[in-house]
Amino acid sequence: MASLEKDERSSAPVVSVTPIADANPFTEKPTVEDDAAPAAERGDASSPSKRTVFAVDRLPMTIWVVAVAGAAERFAYYSLSAPMQNYVQNQRSGFANPGALGLGQQTATNLTNVFMLLQFVAPLPWALLADMRLGRLRTLMISMCVYQAGTVVLLVTSLPFALERGAGLPGFLVALVLIAVGVAGLKATLPPFLVDQYTRTDSRSLKETDDEVVVSDRTLTIQFITNVFFWMTNIAALSSLASTWIEREVDFWASYLMASLCLLLTQILIFAGRNKFTTIQVQGNIVPLATKAMWCAVRNGWSLRKASPDYQRQHHGREVAWSDATLKDIRGALAVSRILVFSCPFYLGYLQVFHNMISQAGQMQLGGMSNDTMQVFNPVACIVLGPVIQRGLFPLLRRMGVPFGPIARIATACFIMGAAMAYAAVLQHLIYSAGPCYTHPLHCPAAVQASSGVAVGNDVSVWMQMPVWFILAVGEIFGFATISEIAYEMAPKSMKSLVQAVTQLTAGLAAVVGIALSPLTRDPTLVILYGVIGGLTAVAAVLFWVFFKDVDTTQNQEHSDGEDMLQPSSESER
Repeated sequence: MASLEKDERSSAPVVSVTPIADANPFTEKPTVEDDAAPAAERGDASSPSKRTVFAVDRLPMTIWVVAVAGAAERFAYYSLSAPMQNYVQNQRSGFANPGALGLGQQTATNLTNVFMLLQFVAPLPWALLADMRLGRLRTLMISMCVYQAGTVVLLVTSLPFALERGAGLPGFLVALVLIAVGVAGLKATLPPFLVDQYTRTDSRSLKETDDEVVVSDRTLTIQFITNVFFWMTNIAALSSLASTWIEREVDFWASYLMASLCLLLTQILIFAGRNKFTTIQVQGNIVPLATKAMWCAVRNGWSLRKASPDYQRQHHGREVAWSDATLKDIRGALAVSRILVFSCPFYLGYLQVFHNMISQAGQMQLGGMSNDTMQVFNPVACIVLGPVIQRGLFPLLRRMGVPFGPIARIATACFIMGAAMAYAAVLQHLIYSAGPCYTHPLHCPAAVQASSGVAVGNDVSVWMQMPVWFILAVGEIFGFATISEIAYEMAPKSMKSLVQAVTQLTAGLAAVVGIALSPLTRDPTLVILYGVIGGLTAVAAVLFWVFFKDVDTTQNQEHSDGEDMLQPSSESER
C-alpha cells in the first residue's frame, strides 16, 4: 500500500508504502458509501486539513484465483525443469548425481537452451491467436491441454521399463516440444489475463479519518498484483526441492507425476472459474492492419507519420484501411518492445539457473544431497528478500526523493546478474584449483570412491555457491516484476498479449546467445563462460540506462504533475 505524505521541508508529497489495516483484498466494495463520500471523492481532496493517501485498491476474488492457478502451473513447471539437467546429462548409475540419458553437460545444456528458446519464441503465435480470434481465456485453456500432453509423454517415457527399451530420448524430445509450446501459451496469456481481472481505471475512496483520505491508485495496484504474483510463483518454485529429492530417492518419473497432477489443478481452477473471469473483447484485425500500416511506413522512408490516412490521402490520393488510432497503438507497442528487447542481457544471466549453475554444483562436494537441490535457494531468496525490497527499500527511496523508475530497476537487475556471473567465474576458478580432478571434475580415476564406485566432485564445498543464488534472486526481484509491469501498462489495449510475447522473444534471444556460447560449456573453459556473460551483462546495464533513462524522467515528470494537482492553490491557501 502506498501513502502520500507531506515533507516538512516543502509542499511536495512523498510517496511511501504503508499498510491499510482494514483493507480486505477479497472484497470489491468501498468502505465509504457514495452519499458519504469523503473530500477526495467529492472533488475537494486538496483541502489543507486532510492529507491524501494513495493506496493499493481492493482486489476481486478472480485475481486471487488466477494467481493461485498460475502458481500451481509454476509448481508443475519447476517439478519438470529442476531435474531436467541431470535427467539428460548423467548416466543412470555410476555418479553421485542421478541421471537417465547420459548425454553429457554440453548436450544437456544445449537441449535446455532449446527448451527455453521454444518457450520464448512460441508465445508469438499464441498471442496473435489470443488478440485476434480466441481471446486470452480460450487460448489459455488450449495451451494448458498441449502442456499436459507433453507432461504425460515425459512421465510415461521416463518409467524404468521405457528407458530400458530406448524410449527415453525420443520421448524426452517429443515432450520437450509439447511442454515448451504449452508453456509458451501460458506465458503469452496468463500474465495479462491476471491483470485483466482488475478493471477499475479511476480512483475511489477506500477510507477516511479525521486527518487523511485514503484513495486507490491504479498504478500502485498493478505493481502490487505483479509483485504478489512474482512472490507466489517463487513459493511455487520450491517444488524444485521436492522434485530433486524425489528424483534421488525414488526416480524421475515420480517428479513428473507430481508435475502432471499440479498442472491438472491449474486446469481445474481455470475451467471452474471460466464464467466468473473478466474477459477482454477480441480486437479483431488489429494486427493485420498494424502490419499493413508498418509496411506502408517502411515504404515511405520508415515514417509512421507518412503512413497516416491524412498523409496518404493528400500525397498519394488513396484511402487506407487503418486509422490514426492504429498508428498510435503501433507507436506505443514499438516503444515498449524496444525497451523489452534491450533487456535481453538480464535473461542471459537468469537462464544460467536452469543448467550451468546446476552442473557447477555437481562438480563440488555435495555432502550427501543432489546437485540440483541447490537451485531451491533461488526462490527461497526471492521469498525472503522480495518483501524487504518491495516494502522496505522502494518506499525508503521514495521518502528520500530518490527516483527509481522501471528503467533504473531493469538496469540495476542487469548489473546484479553480471555480479552473480562474476562470482560464479571466481568460484569455478576455485573448483579448477582444487583436487582431485582439478580442471576436469568428476572425470579422473581419483574421483571414484572405492566403497561405492561413484565419482564425486572436487574438494570445494557446494555451500560456496550459495551467494550466487541470492545475488541472482535480488536481480530477479528488480527485473521480473518490473518487466511484467511495463509490458502491461505501456502496451496498447489491443496488443497486450502481443507485447507480452515480446518479453518472451527477448528471453529467446538470450537463449540464442547462450547456444552461441555453448562451445564454452565444457571443462576447462567454464571460467571464461561465466566471465563473458558477467561482462556482457554489466556493460549492457550501463548502455540500457543511457539509452532509455528518458522514460524514467518522463514518468517522474508525469507523476509530479499529478501530485501538483492535489496541492491547494495559492488562493485557497490564503
